[in-house]
Amino acid sequence: MDSAKNFPVAVIGAGPVGLAAAAHLLERGLEPLIFEAGTSPGAAVEQWRHIRLFSPWRFNTDAAAVRLLEATGWEAPRPTALPYGGELIDNYLTPVAALHQIASRLQTGARVTAVTRQGMDKTHIKGRDTTPFTVRVEHADGETRDHTVAAVIDASGTWSTRNPLGTSGLAAIGEDAAQDRISAPLPDVTGRDRAAFAGRRVLVVGAGHSAANTLINLADLAKEEPDTRILWAVRGDSAAKVYGGGDLDGLPARGQLGGRVRRLVEAGKIGLHTGFGISSLKSLDSGLTVGAVDGRTLEADVLVPCTGFRPDLDILRELRLNLDPAVEAPMELGPLIDPEFHSCGTVPPHGAKLLAHPDKDFYIVGMKSYGRAPTFLLATGYEQVRSVAAALAGDQEAADTVHLELPETGVCSTDAGTSCDVPATTSTVAGAVPAEAGCCAAPEPVLVGFPTGLAHGRSGTSDA
Repeated sequence: MDSAKNFPVAVIGAGPVGLAAAAHLLERGLEPLIFEAGTSPGAAVEQWRHIRLFSPWRFNTDAAAVRLLEATGWEAPRPTALPYGGELIDNYLTPVAALHQIASRLQTGARVTAVTRQGMDKTHIKGRDTTPFTVRVEHADGETRDHTVAAVIDASGTWSTRNPLGTSGLAAIGEDAAQDRISAPLPDVTGRDRAAFAGRRVLVVGAGHSAANTLINLADLAKEEPDTRILWAVRGDSAAKVYGGGDLDGLPARGQLGGRVRRLVEAGKIGLHTGFGISSLKSLDSGLTVGAVDGRTLEADVLVPCTGFRPDLDILRELRLNLDPAVEAPMELGPLIDPEFHSCGTVPPHGAKLLAHPDKDFYIVGMKSYGRAPTFLLATGYEQVRSVAAALAGDQEAADTVHLELPETGVCSTDAGTSCDVPATTSTVAGAVPAEAGCCAAPEPVLVGFPTGLAHGRSGTSDA
C-alpha cells in the first residue's frame, strides 16, 4: 500500500465487521473512509432487531472497537448475556459509530456501485498493483462521486441478496410476479409486521435457524390470533437439521430453539411438508399457490423466504477476483467452509493471506467473504479485519499469525447424533488448517439470523 499511502482505505458497510475494520485501521495509523448505504450504522441488523443472538456478548464485540469505547467510559454489557439484534445496535454499534474517530470518517446514505483501479479496467496489468482504487458512490444528496482510495475492505454482507425460492439455484417460475406476497426474510411477526401475518395462512420456506425463529414467533402470534395457520416447507426429507442437538448443543439457546420447533410440529401447531422443492408460485386474489416439483401444492396468504443469501458481486466486476467456484468465497477459504462438507465445529483461523485476491490490497471480509456458505460468525469477521489491517500496515507477521476463540458448537446440524470435537480455541499461521478439523472445520452460525448466509448483501449494506 506504500505507493498510495496518502489515500484512505475504503470500508464498504458500517455493520459490526465494517466498524471493526475501521477501528483496527485507526489503531494501525491508517485512515478509514466508511461507506454505509443505509441511513444509520447497522442498517441491516435493524431489520432483525427483534431476534435474539445465540451467542453471548463476549463473542459479539471486537477488541479494537471496545478499546476505543472504553476510552470514553463506555460500560460493556454483561459478557454472558444473550443480546437481541436491537441491543447489538443500541448498546454497541451506535456507540462505536458515534465515536469522533469513527463518525468523522463515516458516510451514511452512501451506496457503493462500483470498485475498480483508477484509470484501468480488469484487462490491464501494467502498474496495477501500485495504482489506487476508484470507488464510485451514490450519495444521499443524489450525486454520484468517485473516491480515490489506497485499499478496499468490502464488508457489505449479503442481506440484500437472498437466494431464490426455486430449486437448482434459480427463481421459481412466477416468483418475481409474486413478490407482493413474499415477506422479508426475518419479519417481526409479533411486532411491527404483525398485521401482515395475524389470522392468515403463512408458509415458511427453509431449513435454517432463520426459519426456526420465524416459526416460533408465528406460534406465539397464533396463541393470540387463533386463525393464524402455520405451514413449513423444506426441501430435505426431514427437519432434523433445524431440530439440531437439543440439550447437547454447545450453544444452549440454539439447542432450545430447535427443540421448541420440534415440539410445535409434533403438537400439530406447525404443518411440516418435507421433500418440498418449489417449482412455481402463482399469485391469486385469494392468496398464493406454491407448487412443488413432485406436483404437490400449498395454499398460503404470505410466504416467508428463509432460503439463505448470496454475495452481490456486481460492484466488483472490474476487479481481478479469485473465487471458489462452489461457494463464491475467496479461493483458499472456500474449501474450508463449503457447507456440502462442513457444518459445525470451529472454523480454522484465517486472515489476510486466505482472503487476498489477485488485485492487491482488496479484501472481502465478514459475511460476504463466506459467499453462499451459511456458517459465518461475528468473531471470525473480527479476526479477519484485524489481520487485514495488519497486512495493509505492512506488519506481515501479525497478519499471518491468527487466533480465534469460539464457543463449542455441540453437534453437526446435518446429523443430530454426530458430535463435533474440534477445540473451541484454535491458533495457527494463516493458511494452515488444523489436522483434527475433519468434517467439522467450519462453524455453525453464532447468530440466529445468520444460518442461511444472512446478513447482508448489496454494496454498503451493513453486515452483521
